[in-house]
Amino acid sequence: MFEQARFPVEKTGEFGQLAQRIDAAMAPNRADLFLASVLHNKLKVRQFEQILAKGLLGPDAVELYRQLTVGDQSLLREKYLARIEKIPAELRERFLKVYAYY
Repeated sequence: MFEQARFPVEKTGEFGQLAQRIDAAMAPNRADLFLASVLHNKLKVRQFEQILAKGLLGPDAVELYRQLTVGDQSLLREKYLARIEKIPAELRERFLKVYAYY
């Protein structure tokens, strides 16, 4: 069975700030607002770097992300992608356009 390798986060401050923003954006009381902003910006929810560039996780998110090492960026991207899949199914259906691959 495949198990993802565990790598330590090198830039813990920047990583922690962005991880908190991801969690806050996808909190039960805010996930619909986040998905609506993704839809409004004509993005797909899996376009993580574009979401950062549009400032949907804060105006300085893209700069914080650039300060991370490549390994930290990968870990953060994986955290984000895992977190968007935990959004309740009814919200994912409501915002199907941002979840769809086409």
